[in-house]
Amino acid sequence: MQLDTRVNVLEPPGRFSPLKLGELWHYRELLYILAWRDVKVRYKQALLGAAWALIQPLALMAIFTLLFSKVANVPTGDVPYPVFAFVGLVPWTLFSNGVTNSGSSLVGSQNLVTKVYFPRLVIPASAVLAWIPDFVISSVFLFVIMAIFGFMPPITVVLLPVIMVAAIFAALSVGVWLSALNVAYRDVQYVVPFLIQIWLFLTPVAYPTTSVPEGLRWITGLNPMTWVIDVSRSWLTGASFDVGIAAMSFAVTVALFVSGLYYFRRVEHFFADVI
Repeated sequence: MQLDTRVNVLEPPGRFSPLKLGELWHYRELLYILAWRDVKVRYKQALLGAAWALIQPLALMAIFTLLFSKVANVPTGDVPYPVFAFVGLVPWTLFSNGVTNSGSSLVGSQNLVTKVYFPRLVIPASAVLAWIPDFVISSVFLFVIMAIFGFMPPITVVLLPVIMVAAIFAALSVGVWLSALNVAYRDVQYVVPFLIQIWLFLTPVAYPTTSVPEGLRWITGLNPMTWVIDVSRSWLTGASFDVGIAAMSFAVTVALFVSGLYYFRRVEHFFADVI
């Protein structure tokens, strides 16, 4: 019997080492297993089960309807405000939950990181993908809300899966950074929930981007979720949006994602030592 004498050498990456994203495909089964594990843990022995996927966006929709529609009288065109708000809350909920969970995912997987080799990027990625079932449930209920208010969505509503991918992309662009930083600075896990609360009101979820004064509108372009919300409303309700601001927001998302991958790749070999 001939022995396999091949040797795999693991070397610490340099500043501009290849990202080796192909490893994610090689470890796709692990990615699925970790994501599905998070889903089962989240709803195990939960009294309301998957209904929790609706409670958060529905509660925020009710609050936004009271404050921004009845009190502030935010203009939404021909779109009923509850529909307008819920369309923004569907991708936002995926983003906020994905960022929060991916930020603490590496520290929470300490035993796995310190014992077995695999691309560490699998962990924050699975933490984001674990929220896909919630997105699907809230998306289905979105059509129920549209029916209740007699709103007929345009044909571009079939692009809803693309919106899901866009929200995942935005969540990863932030979550990859936070997960790596949280290993070195544990304060990150305490800052993220507070950051997400503020981020919600800085994102055009409860109001349209066009209602922001033109002199300040560029600030919304620095938000990686602005383009996701604007495109969602355009495809699901036919609402117009500022294309320039959306393009700027998309560029910021790409920059965060690429830089986050390189930073993650540069420091991941330290994770097992300091986690």
